[in-house]
Amino acid sequence: MELTDTGATKSLGRFVATFLAGGWRAVPPEPNISAEELKPIVPLLLKSGAASLAWWRIRGSSLSECEAARELRSAYQLHSVQAALHRAEIEEVISLLNSAGVEPVLVKGWAVARLYPEEGLRPYGDIDLCFGPDRYLQAMAVLKGPDASRYSVDVHEGFGKLDDASLDELMARSEPARLGAARFRLLGSEDQLRILCTHLLRHSAWRPMWLCDIGAAVESRPASFNWERCLGPDRRQADWVACAIGLAHQLLEAGVDDTPVAQRAKQLPRWLIPDVMKNWDRPFPERYPPLSYVPPMSTYLRHPRGVLRAIGTRWPDPIEATIRLRGPFNEMPRLPFQIGNAVWRTVRFLTRTQ
Repeated sequence: MELTDTGATKSLGRFVATFLAGGWRAVPPEPNISAEELKPIVPLLLKSGAASLAWWRIRGSSLSECEAARELRSAYQLHSVQAALHRAEIEEVISLLNSAGVEPVLVKGWAVARLYPEEGLRPYGDIDLCFGPDRYLQAMAVLKGPDASRYSVDVHEGFGKLDDASLDELMARSEPARLGAARFRLLGSEDQLRILCTHLLRHSAWRPMWLCDIGAAVESRPASFNWERCLGPDRRQADWVACAIGLAHQLLEAGVDDTPVAQRAKQLPRWLIPDVMKNWDRPFPERYPPLSYVPPMSTYLRHPRGVLRAIGTRWPDPIEATIRLRGPFNEMPRLPFQIGNAVWRTVRFLTRTQ
């Protein structure tokens, strides 16, 4: 069966969106696809990390008995066990840091998984911890020690790779949290939503789970949520955030009517959703995992065979190219941004090889 976006049929990406819509809720909507339609998207759900959430969506329906659902149920069971293990590891490694007088900021991973009805619905791997410059070296000494060597920890000095807001701003708005005896901090809900949105766009929105994160964050935001703080002073970045929330609204039915971005969320650039759907048709294209996992371009200086394919693999996605060049999300063609980003990356590559 060929699935396209025309007529009465849909692309695989569209089926993924239809199936995951509202799936992060404690009581998700009734499944609105058939067992026949579910079968071809199960591999995509498994590869993109959304299989556990998919089982949550169908567990109480007749779809749970179909053959295609077996792998989703197995993924749900596996991720539930892994979530408990990750939670224990977080407590253990942060307790080590606490013993040395260090209190980290936990980002990504559990910080996002806690927005879901069950932590196992949102799988994750590394423990991402951020530290201020005054505690970074002390934290590294602890994490390189024998007691912490078995943990997979991704260490960040400050928040520069995550957000443009200053360290002082993000720390002042962070909130205390605990897991057992472990003491740490979490980003404020406004900062977390903004970072979820910009991270999604920087990586071409290729993983459906990331858009579910945004839907969960929007719908679970506290009554005190400050939209002005979330959107920030940069009008262009504020529009990126609004567009990312718009994707969650239009593709996954996230509620936005009570937000100041509702109008923008309902009027996205015409090229944006088709590009996301193209990426969701193949949630792990050649360019992902990150390019560090494919041969570096320097390989082709001496062995040019395959260089055209390598260039094609690295050709920037329209969403990613726009963000990298800090462009607007308007109706203008994306090709100039893609060319500009490709030129910038080529110049950087040539500079490094000299």
